Amino acid sequence: MSDPILRPGTGQTFLGPSERARAWERLGSEQFDAVVVGGGVVGAGCALDAATRGLKVALVEARDFASGTSSRSSKMFHGGLRYLEQLEFGLVREALHERELSLTTLAPHLVKPLPFLFPLTNRVWERPYIAAGIFLYDQLGGAKSVPPQKHLTKSGALRLAPGLKRSSLIGGIRYYDTVVDDARHTMTVARTAAHYGAVVRTSTQVVKLLREGDRVIGVTIRDSEDGSVEDVRGHVVINATGVWTDEIQALSKERGRFRVRASKGVHVVVPRDRIVSEVAIILRTEKSVLFVIPWGTHWIIGTTDTDWNLDLAHPAATKADIDYLLATVNTVLATPLTHDDIDGVYAGLRPLLAGESEETSKLSREHAVAVPSPGLVAIAGGKYTTYRVMAEDAVDAAAEYVPARVATSITEKVPLMGADGYFALINQTQSVGGRYGLHPYRVRHLLDRYGSLIGEVLALAADKPELLEPITDAPVYLRVEAAYAAAAEGALHLEDILARRMRISIEYPHRGVDCAAEVADIVAPILGWSEADCAREVATYIARVEAEVLSQAQPDDESADALRAAAPEARAEILEPVPLN
Repeated sequence: MSDPILRPGTGQTFLGPSERARAWERLGSEQFDAVVVGGGVVGAGCALDAATRGLKVALVEARDFASGTSSRSSKMFHGGLRYLEQLEFGLVREALHERELSLTTLAPHLVKPLPFLFPLTNRVWERPYIAAGIFLYDQLGGAKSVPPQKHLTKSGALRLAPGLKRSSLIGGIRYYDTVVDDARHTMTVARTAAHYGAVVRTSTQVVKLLREGDRVIGVTIRDSEDGSVEDVRGHVVINATGVWTDEIQALSKERGRFRVRASKGVHVVVPRDRIVSEVAIILRTEKSVLFVIPWGTHWIIGTTDTDWNLDLAHPAATKADIDYLLATVNTVLATPLTHDDIDGVYAGLRPLLAGESEETSKLSREHAVAVPSPGLVAIAGGKYTTYRVMAEDAVDAAAEYVPARVATSITEKVPLMGADGYFALINQTQSVGGRYGLHPYRVRHLLDRYGSLIGEVLALAADKPELLEPITDAPVYLRVEAAYAAAAEGALHLEDILARRMRISIEYPHRGVDCAAEVADIVAPILGWSEADCAREVATYIARVEAEVLSQAQPDDESADALRAAAPEARAEILEPVPLN
């Protein structure tokens, strides 16, 4: 059942404790071609792009894979239909090409087609206007893997989405986009980079840039777990830290070529039965659009778009943010949502390239690459969907500083781990379930999270059948998934598992608190936790959740941020970077 093609070669398929220790040794003793800073989707993409070109690559992340923006998106791998109105045709075409690639080749186990309903409200101009936009959207993307748009009467639209008010629409258009578990996708990109030889390590913070004359020749790193410090040598350093771009740039004491502004996007998560619909829904708002997206047994509703100038690591949602989302979606729902319906809330920050406009919703989602210092390349802006193109552009710029000839990018042809063999296994769901004693629906759930690595996951339960039981207070997930997160996926703390490897923190009203102790017990032997370690991890996670819940009752960003920032950090050694002397 293991992946027939992605075998350990120069790299590895597991990112567990022993691999983590070995990575630290290598970081401090070897010369790298490229050191990538940032474990979000762009940083992971840069590491994969560089490694598959044959470069010797290190990827370091201060916290966890996707712990910033890349785990807090609207969960779509999409072209950005609304960007057509901003005349960003190139961006939309590029993003739709990437959507097609991921659906068919790169990550079909993680990126799924999703039907959307666009409710129409104006009888005269709106249908031809929106239809023309969606037609262009389909044409720009080739629309090979998803059906074209379909026009619906009022009754036809309400058959697809009976939960909408009859008075909220006069008809509709159904079109297709996609949905993705962003945090799992980002982690899989990073693991794929490790498979192809990249040295990948989380909880590893860059605190200084190393220089020789005017040239950057590496970084000083600090282990965010124990405070150990080491120098890492690289011919070029790629700053792919998203909203932290300016902070890393400041280490060089030189002015950057662009500035990144953080825009806060808040989403709420409600149970699936609260909105009766067979399709996702997109609503136009005064400033932007609002999405209602199916997410397992839930709906995700978002997003907001406001400036954020406070703690970058833990953006906080406020009561005002949540009220706005509920009020907006309730304008079209037959049965209004209330605060009591909400199971989860999350806030993320978009790293936007600062422009002349003061409205973040108007800032470009295009990306930019710059070389602010010799040997230092910065990449920022862009959209989650275009991470692969961003990575290619960044490595192209970095190639100038690598002594050997650098090949062109090939990531368009490199499936992520778990993609190869996925479609065949979908057809074998029944037999796979029989082999492991699992219901076919459970197998399908695992295949859509791990793809053809499912055998690798279930192998951990070979002599521990209790791991094939569901997590008691989060039964969507099996106990073995928590074990695999710690043994193979680089998870070091409860938050990594409950918020990102699994999405328990937004999918259950208890937000992971009720199952924190059970999950800690599962991973303790893998991560070497003592009873005291388990107790501290559980207490830290509970404090994090309590702080988030309290912050979400606050009226403004400042008060919400103060509450959220007061919660203890699982990674105690995240410190202020040290500028160059």
